[in-house]
Amino acid sequence: MINSEIRRDYIQEKYVIIAPRRGSRPQAVTFAQESRPAPAPRGPCVFCPEKVDRQKYLLQTGNHGGWSVKVIPNKYPAVTLDNPQAHGTQEIVIETPRHTVELEDLKVEEISEVLGVYAARTKAITDLPKIEYVLIFKNQGGRAGATLGHAHSQIFATQFLPPHLFDKSQRIQAYKLRTGRCVYCDVIAKERKSPRVVYDDGVTAAFTPYASMYNYEVWVLPRRHLDNIGDLTESERISWAKNMKRLLHKISKLGLPYNYYFHQVVHDEDQHLYMKITPRGSVWAGVEIGSGLIINPVSPEEAARYYRA
Repeated sequence: MINSEIRRDYIQEKYVIIAPRRGSRPQAVTFAQESRPAPAPRGPCVFCPEKVDRQKYLLQTGNHGGWSVKVIPNKYPAVTLDNPQAHGTQEIVIETPRHTVELEDLKVEEISEVLGVYAARTKAITDLPKIEYVLIFKNQGGRAGATLGHAHSQIFATQFLPPHLFDKSQRIQAYKLRTGRCVYCDVIAKERKSPRVVYDDGVTAAFTPYASMYNYEVWVLPRRHLDNIGDLTESERISWAKNMKRLLHKISKLGLPYNYYFHQVVHDEDQHLYMKITPRGSVWAGVEIGSGLIINPVSPEEAARYYRA
């Protein structure tokens, strides 16, 4: 078993202690596996067609036999377009009309369709005045923040750019001025030859990051340098969907809840699109909360071996 090692994030001043020996600690308290959906309600849930079809929708895909993906406004938004104190918008992306089907259970073409919906809504939202930041995210499982069992994800947009993303954008620009290259393009080139690579078909690549903050954290990026999800071609969406389906199935087998997310900084046109998938097996306790140092007992190299198997 390898010794502990302090590792730094590719870009920012964030540090992680990779400590595989910590995984052998005795534990009297365990967490229930929460990656599966909540039990089906007695009647239709609010995202099932019987109920959601009565609501206003922002976008839906499908044919005359019914919709396949539907986007609706969030009924309980933290930000709204008519609130200057918290200006923004929130939307729900219902990934399938079938209540008991999870995203990873969908066909590759259906997952690609969800990605296409993300792209369409991102474009519509970034065309709104004042919007500076768009976050696409999914909470899967109770400990990851999900409150409903029906497969869905969300789009959150605001005029406020989180400071850590502003800092990251500045560091990325500084790297480009210094080297003439995109830092994420360089990271992909390095990681696709490392023991942390999971999947690389020449179109998209997946790898476990060198300084993983979460157990089994994994990133998906396009090999081509592109700015946002709306720039993905159909073949890139299909490749991305294949990646997602495999990765999410492997996380499901671990019994872990997870989050995934894409960032879009509206006025940073030279960012490199990426998705982070963060399984929620980590427990942040005194060291993490007190010092800001994250201890991860699952090395990214071990996580990559699991995903490749």
